Amino acid sequence: MTHQTVGHAAAGAQDGPLADCPDSALVPHPPAGEPHCPVDVTLTALAGRWTPLVLREFLRRGQATYSELSAALPALSDKVLSERLAQLTRVGVVERHRTPGWPPRVRYVLTGRGRALEPVVHSMWEWGSS
Repeated sequence: MTHQTVGHAAAGAQDGPLADCPDSALVPHPPAGEPHCPVDVTLTALAGRWTPLVLREFLRRGQATYSELSAALPALSDKVLSERLAQLTRVGVVERHRTPGWPPRVRYVLTGRGRALEPVVHSMWEWGSS
């Protein structure tokens, strides 16, 4: 007979909210590979300091220019803001729309995939407020 420590589930017991997630999807991705676990996919998309705050601004506005984001996040350097916008564009959270002319105008627009992250950011807000 094995002893179960009080407050800890027995080995192999899976009855939590992620119990249906296959073990093969839970293994973090190797540094050069693609993530398999949905949690890891989300963390990869939102990786880096400031990314959730840039996303928060898009959720507040729906769309924004580089200048608007820079003004909303004054502690964020231009280099990092450019990197975060490229990252969010690459993973399909925002789309980059360039208007022809001089000077060229660029507007970033939140996508449906980006809007789907609203409950995640809201949960972060709620957790941070408590």
